[in-house]
Amino acid sequence: MGALAYTLIPVAAVLLGSIMAILRRPGEALVSAMQHLAAGVVFAAAATEILPPVLHRASPMATLVGGGLGVMVMLGLKRIEERFAGKLALVATVGLDILVDGLVLGLAFLAGAKAGLLLTIALTLEVLFLGLSVTTELAEETRSKPRAIAIVALLALMLPLGALAAVPLATLPPVVIAGFLSFGLMALLYLVTEELLVEAHARRDTPLISAMFFIGFLVLLLIEEALG
Repeated sequence: MGALAYTLIPVAAVLLGSIMAILRRPGEALVSAMQHLAAGVVFAAAATEILPPVLHRASPMATLVGGGLGVMVMLGLKRIEERFAGKLALVATVGLDILVDGLVLGLAFLAGAKAGLLLTIALTLEVLFLGLSVTTELAEETRSKPRAIAIVALLALMLPLGALAAVPLATLPPVVIAGFLSFGLMALLYLVTEELLVEAHARRDTPLISAMFFIGFLVLLLIEEALG
């Protein structure tokens, strides 16, 4: 099963999160705990599967250019989100965010099948809560729950589009691929530090909830060891 097929798993997670938001939104403590868990899983995937190929394949220039572009793109998305308000701005920003997630997932498969599988697990948890939060905001603005779910379903399709964009990169030289992986690494670190953890700490926080970050990290390490 290729990268494109694997994107169907996080796409389903986006839709699940959207439906959860309409039927019964989880409590803040549970959402915060799961966001800590997702952050730990994403961080572990970045550290164990994306970072090693960057260190072993890239030149300093490829790492700098790819990583620098990753930082600029993610900060640009943040700037757009802060500057513009309303439903259209929300949809555009989330669409770009999900497109980058799909691209990063496609890039992970360039590092290896195991890297792609582990990042699929990590991004599935992340987009689950993205679907939940976006549906809640859209339902409040549009005052139509079915329309909110339909919009989020269309946004979820940006995941396979992003992964598809990464397919031609497989034919490029290893040093160039490593540069793109550096881009993906920065995008994942931004996701952990500026999105998942920021949103998680905005809600109820306890030592047990904070521990979910480390539990997520350890769980992904155990999965990686089990996969060999």
